[in-house]
Amino acid sequence: MHNKKNTIAVVGGGSWATANIKILTDNSTEKEIFWWMRNELAVQHLQKFRHNPNYISSVEISVPAQNISTNLKSLISKAEFILLNVPAAFLKEALIGITPADLAGKKIVSAIKGIVPDENQIIGEFLNQQYNIPFDHFIVISGPCHAEEVALEKLSYLTIASRDNKLAAEFAGMFNTRYIKTIVSDDIYGTEYGAVLKNIFAIASGICHGIGYGDNFQAVLIANAIRELKRFVDAVHPINRDIMESAYLGDLLVTAYSQFSRNRTFGNMIGKGYTVTSAQLEMNMIAEGYYAVNCLQQVNKQYKVSMPICDAVYAILYEKRPPALEMKHLAEHLS
Repeated sequence: MHNKKNTIAVVGGGSWATANIKILTDNSTEKEIFWWMRNELAVQHLQKFRHNPNYISSVEISVPAQNISTNLKSLISKAEFILLNVPAAFLKEALIGITPADLAGKKIVSAIKGIVPDENQIIGEFLNQQYNIPFDHFIVISGPCHAEEVALEKLSYLTIASRDNKLAAEFAGMFNTRYIKTIVSDDIYGTEYGAVLKNIFAIASGICHGIGYGDNFQAVLIANAIRELKRFVDAVHPINRDIMESAYLGDLLVTAYSQFSRNRTFGNMIGKGYTVTSAQLEMNMIAEGYYAVNCLQQVNKQYKVSMPICDAVYAILYEKRPPALEMKHLAEHLS
């Protein structure tokens, strides 16, 4: 078994996709890597210069030129593992022309931290319903891990979750390196929803910072956020999980506090008075939490979990409520 060569196709051209390519190539398991991105110019640049021109450009890419392409169907046909790494809001667009037959028998890995709009489904549910992917063929990558720190080879921990423990362990074996430690989990729902929620909480923390609240308030906000996260994932998928593990609490902390957090940066700009559109233009990156809070608002109509922080972020971003007033109102409900 161990002499079988793994084949894996990475779908997406952003900073986290680029970081995942680096991790896969730095890992010692023998494998062939394919890389799809939409941008033809970026593909040509990569083939010629071995760097992604647009995201974490310092990373040298050792994927063979002929394995980098804008033709997703052909790359999927060559790979056993398909690692999805595009923003959730653009997943359907990326998969245009791909049929359930193309993905039959493949192991699908999600490194996406978001919810698919319209369907309002986390990635595993979306793939299961739209592409007939069995949950036992599905893997989630989560945990506190900014692409910028992967590029610098700073020690980071990733949680690899699958209902099939052997599959999770097999994929984790392709992902651990000198600077990436992997933890195996069976909680595909909690890790996916946790990753979605922490982006929303990071926007809240950025908004508070932008308005002028300090670190003391931020700590209270995040202490409340982890309880809000627990209430929600326990309602959606009640299993025995420890919310203090790094996939939940750790990911929340780094996203709420780190200089590399785009959701925090986005929130900070909103708090300072930017419109959503101008903040997005200025950042030139996707803040997943912006789309996620709208989707989550719809999902929670079913569960009716008390989520004051998510409600406040939704009110600011989608109901155009003044950030300072909304956060003042939220502050009355925190403990």
